[in-house]
Amino acid sequence: MAEKKSLGKELTKGIIAENPVLRLVLGTCPTLATTTSVESAIGMGLAASVVLICSNVVISALRKVIPDKVRIPAYIVIIASFVTIVQMVVKAFLPSLDEQLGVYLPLIVVNCIILGRAEAFASKNPVLASAVDGLGMGIGFTAALFLMGAVREVFGAGTFLGNSIPFLSENPMLIFILPPGGFFVFGVLMAAVNKLAESKGKKRAELRGCEACPMAQNCALNKKEVAES
Repeated sequence: MAEKKSLGKELTKGIIAENPVLRLVLGTCPTLATTTSVESAIGMGLAASVVLICSNVVISALRKVIPDKVRIPAYIVIIASFVTIVQMVVKAFLPSLDEQLGVYLPLIVVNCIILGRAEAFASKNPVLASAVDGLGMGIGFTAALFLMGAVREVFGAGTFLGNSIPFLSENPMLIFILPPGGFFVFGVLMAAVNKLAESKGKKRAELRGCEACPMAQNCALNKKEVAES
């Protein structure tokens, strides 16, 4: 019972309490770039989720085998392998989505959410828990992208999943599908989530740059080693 409760907690934390975009403020680049429509937002979310779950499982299974000194390169190789598979599948069966996502699909390799979960969770926990963690974070990431994509497409293009919406389709506010509109919608959602968190006695999410990423310490160590050499 305790294990089921723990797995349930691991699943839901990524959706609400530790939403990677709206609470941990990670992955903001693909969030802002791929949410001009609901289709591209969901596509990016699902692609990242598949890579996240699969890489978490493999990294967890190999956590006692991968030498500590080369764990980051090993993680990147594992993640890149799954990204390549996902990209090939998308190119073969969903070419229009591949065109919409463009360079942001292969850039999933260096997505700080995926690398962060590999370092912070999968490398320290069993396979099943790591898979559930990846699923929860993937759902949370996809949900955040869907919200942003829905708002931006509805108001910026007057459509939803390509279907015209009366009145809005005749008077679209193009600013919403431009970069300033993306930042505006992201800011509004962040403010709403922060307000909800404060009402429940939790801390506000803050834009803290690289220090918010679970990989920040490793990046700092790598920079120090390069400087010393």
